[in-house]
Amino acid sequence: MNSFGQLFRVTIFGESHGESVGICVDGCPAGLPLNLEDFLPDLERRKGGTQKGTTPRKEDDLPIFKSGLFHQKSTGAPITIIFENNNTRSADYEKQRSVPRPGHADFVAHAKYGGFEDFRGGGHFSGRLTVALVAAGVIAKKLLKDIRVTASITEIGGEADPEKGLQKAIEAKDSVGGIVECRVSGLPVGLGEPFFDSVESLLSHAVFSIPAVRGIEFGTGFAAAKMFGLQHNDAIEDAAGKTRTNHAGGVVGGITNGNELVFRIAVKPTSSTPREQSTYSWESGLVEPFSVKGRHDLCIALRVPVVLEAVTALVLTDLLMREQHIKRVY
Repeated sequence: MNSFGQLFRVTIFGESHGESVGICVDGCPAGLPLNLEDFLPDLERRKGGTQKGTTPRKEDDLPIFKSGLFHQKSTGAPITIIFENNNTRSADYEKQRSVPRPGHADFVAHAKYGGFEDFRGGGHFSGRLTVALVAAGVIAKKLLKDIRVTASITEIGGEADPEKGLQKAIEAKDSVGGIVECRVSGLPVGLGEPFFDSVESLLSHAVFSIPAVRGIEFGTGFAAAKMFGLQHNDAIEDAAGKTRTNHAGGVVGGITNGNELVFRIAVKPTSSTPREQSTYSWESGLVEPFSVKGRHDLCIALRVPVVLEAVTALVLTDLLMREQHIKRVY
């Protein structure tokens, strides 16, 4: 559904070309200082329009607080934040309604919701909704205090140099994907609830709420399949659980071991490529050539790091509350 989390719970809503998108954060302790300026740095990182390879669609993305704040502090009640959609061009999508776009949710959404779905800009399936995730992540990061969550691009289009990867896409007049790595320092030992709420399980669940994510790996990830056990095992060096290596990525048995949490995600190329494609037409009943119109990212991965930080912070805040590491802030 559209809600996630147990004690720190978020509910997301809205559509790409609807009046607004937003999020409701339930479980934030009372007394947390929150003001507009707290949100602006991460919201700015997520924006397209100015960064090479991102969509020219520009939205102000100023959070509008509807509930849960009083005198710039959380009240303990659910915090509702909305973001208005003002720079939409819905006509681009009206024209291509008869042809479901490959790689997008057009076909499956139409089948699931019987044609009643909002198809403009991808509707509820759009990456536009990640602005709401980022806002919730700002709140979670403040609750995490000294626990630091950082994500960065490690690869674009198969190149370690993002500029080189983007240039490949520009020359091919196509889109490209990328890899984003997330690192978390300062975590205590013992977070995670095996089996189904292990750290990896919850993070994977949240990560796949980010549109365009195709895979995730922790620590050495798939490279572990090529290693010997002695090589992969992380030797424990002290009573705090510090290990000589970190092939496990900070998680053993689904529980944090006190070392740095490290994982990477694969982001697919933008489905709305400038190149001509072919797809089935609902009107003609035939497979026809077509090209996607509208404003789209050349590389979605460029805007993912701050979103990845946000969903990671949401998961960790919820787990810390389960262990009663976060009770109140006043």
